[in-house]
Amino acid sequence: MRSPSCLIVLLCLFLISGCKNDQEEPGIEQRNEVEEVRDLTDSGEIEDFFDDQPEEEKKIYNIQLVKGFYKENDYEPVWNNRDLREDLFRNIESIEEEGLFYEDYHGEELQKLLSSLDTNTEEENNLLEILLTDSFIQLSQDLATGKLNPKEIYEIWGTPLNQVDPTALLKKAISDSNIDKALESLKPKHIVYQGLKNALKEFKKTDWRNAPATKIKDGKLIKPGESDERIFSVTKRLSELGYYKGSIDSTNTKFNDSIQNALKKFQKDHDLQIDALLGNATIKNLNFTKEDRLNQLLINMERWRWYPRDLGDHYIIVNIPNYELSVVKNNDTIRTHKTMVGTDVRKTPIFSDEIDYIIYNPTWTIPPTIKKNDVIPGARRDAGYLKRKNLNVYDGSGNMLDPATIDWSSSKALSYTYRQPAGPSNPLGVVKIIYPNEYLIYLHDTPSKKLFENNARAESSGCVRVQDALGLAEYLINDQDKYDSKKIDDILKSRKTTQIALTQKVHVHHFYWTAFQKKDTIKFIDDIYDLDSNLWELLKPEA
Repeated sequence: MRSPSCLIVLLCLFLISGCKNDQEEPGIEQRNEVEEVRDLTDSGEIEDFFDDQPEEEKKIYNIQLVKGFYKENDYEPVWNNRDLREDLFRNIESIEEEGLFYEDYHGEELQKLLSSLDTNTEEENNLLEILLTDSFIQLSQDLATGKLNPKEIYEIWGTPLNQVDPTALLKKAISDSNIDKALESLKPKHIVYQGLKNALKEFKKTDWRNAPATKIKDGKLIKPGESDERIFSVTKRLSELGYYKGSIDSTNTKFNDSIQNALKKFQKDHDLQIDALLGNATIKNLNFTKEDRLNQLLINMERWRWYPRDLGDHYIIVNIPNYELSVVKNNDTIRTHKTMVGTDVRKTPIFSDEIDYIIYNPTWTIPPTIKKNDVIPGARRDAGYLKRKNLNVYDGSGNMLDPATIDWSSSKALSYTYRQPAGPSNPLGVVKIIYPNEYLIYLHDTPSKKLFENNARAESSGCVRVQDALGLAEYLINDQDKYDSKKIDDILKSRKTTQIALTQKVHVHHFYWTAFQKKDTIKFIDDIYDLDSNLWELLKPEA
């Protein structure tokens, strides 16, 4: 007869087992009632695989890493434990929740081999062992750094790539008997990425494949009150998207008030200019289908895998296409500011850095691109150009030059420094925030404050103009008591250029995402630099 203590132990084990089963779906081998196999293969079979089967090797994505891993491990198998096999495959089965694709990790072949493990040939189970290792390596790389390399796609991408040692991670995962923990450690944790995951999950509950999507033809700009045969398609599309609530008259060709009002709501939601003009940018956004929008979620999840995992405890994050800057401290958003960013021709780059200092009453040294493309051609055409722009010219020794003595057709003109003194007309306004970087990009004030009223604000030459830049600058030095509001006001009134070093550590991250979850809705905004479509062509799985 069992003692009471034995019965208690058995009951506890039963409860623990029950809890585990409630939390975790049965693995593929359990679901298929596969008899447990504890010896998948052996070192000799694995070594022979790499020596004798070049055709089979073609199935392996990371052949050199896999070879190196087994060689270092004396070709010993590592997937004899059923729980480890099933945990890995469970991650592959659910990988589309992370915006990745089941088929990229030997999904179908692993499913077939794991479902018949106890009846496979020795060669099949040997291949299974190697495919499991390859899929872990591929999965860990894609989760940590993304499927694609942004530096090979974009000229404006300066954020350093994340690093992962997949074979070292595999060894630790096997040693700790915890595949889930190893792979989970690689995933982005930022609240925006988590919002994208939630948005993807909710989006997939909808009938995104069969949602109606009336196509609007390209054509000339349609202004309010004008007539155009495309108005019926526009009205129908606005109705499909929930913006137009009235009845649709198939004979109406006039761009009337009710259609204009619906269009303005759509433009506002997608960060387009709210002008009730039917131009190419608005039509492009109206024509996106639900499937296009799902792909947009996947695109933005991929971008988040490219961003640094640790953004710092205190940082500024600029979402370029959303024209917004947020200050985050200890995971709380402290303040937000509207921004203006670079035009499509002079894009604001994506990179991360750390704020070094602030300059009040800044002078403006003309950046190389503007100097080459605007200033020198302007001075060459018009002798009064520099005076009107309030620009001074300096040689390499810092001596001011008389523009009348310069040969503007000579290449020497390009070697000079062009600078505008501090003052109310200075394009940098009264303050700039510097984080030295290779792009010569910074945050700054602007005298053109009315432009912040626009919804679309790709207006700059690459730097980021900030609404209430003075308030942001004061916040950044608020730990230095000597720079109170009165002191800053005195500096501004003096018109003297004054540099103040930061004593607190604040990072700046220029990022780019065109989809995110806002409260309970999924927000899609205009892809101002047209980066999404090309990325999807590279990211999507092969047909």
